[in-house]
Amino acid sequence: MVGLNVVLRVVLIILCLFLLYAILPTVMMRTFAISVLKRVNIKGKVALTFDDGPDSRYTPELLDVLKTHKVQATFFVVGENAEQYPEIIKRMDSEGHSIGIHHYQHKNNWFLTPGGMRRQCLKTADIIQKITGKVPVYYRPPWGTFNLFTYWMTQPFKLVLWSAILGDWKLDLGKERLIERLRAHIHDGAIIVLHDSNDTPGADDGAAAHTVAALKEFLPQVNDTYDFITVDECVRLQLKRKAQ
Repeated sequence: MVGLNVVLRVVLIILCLFLLYAILPTVMMRTFAISVLKRVNIKGKVALTFDDGPDSRYTPELLDVLKTHKVQATFFVVGENAEQYPEIIKRMDSEGHSIGIHHYQHKNNWFLTPGGMRRQCLKTADIIQKITGKVPVYYRPPWGTFNLFTYWMTQPFKLVLWSAILGDWKLDLGKERLIERLRAHIHDGAIIVLHDSNDTPGADDGAAAHTVAALKEFLPQVNDTYDFITVDECVRLQLKRKAQ
């Protein structure tokens, strides 16, 4: 009985520490957007963002769609994928898209030490800079999770979340339902998350094909209503508006 009580106490302590280290910071940052960009107050402007790439199957086709419809987007790339496909990163940059950090490996901040989290960011930033010659500014944590030290240990990168995450990593969502969700969540100043790769845990292989197909159909419907711009441009316009 004494041994069981000791085990239960240890488990309780571990759970409490995990709550303080991981769960509470994530809830606080997502709920109150403390030093986190989730949306901008700019009429007629929307930021499409893409996580988890680049992917040799889907990202080039996605770039073709964006180019056809004159859409500027922001790609939060996984460092090891960028390392594997530098030509796709170069294309993103040459076509005017912004490139941000999404860790070197798609690892959850809940299970990283502060130092490990920082190394994930810095290694990815170094890869992006070597390929494009530009230092990335923005960071989106995988799964949108934070720990107690995320804000401090990921400086000088600026944290970006979203106003809408549409679940396009699931194959059964399908093209038509994804289009419905895009229609429901697009609005002035929206920051929308989509995915151009399905190689991460929990994602269904092939789901990104539906994302590309949905955008082919959706973008012509809204191009006269919204301008699709990068996160960098969103921030620039918002700062300009505040300064007026």
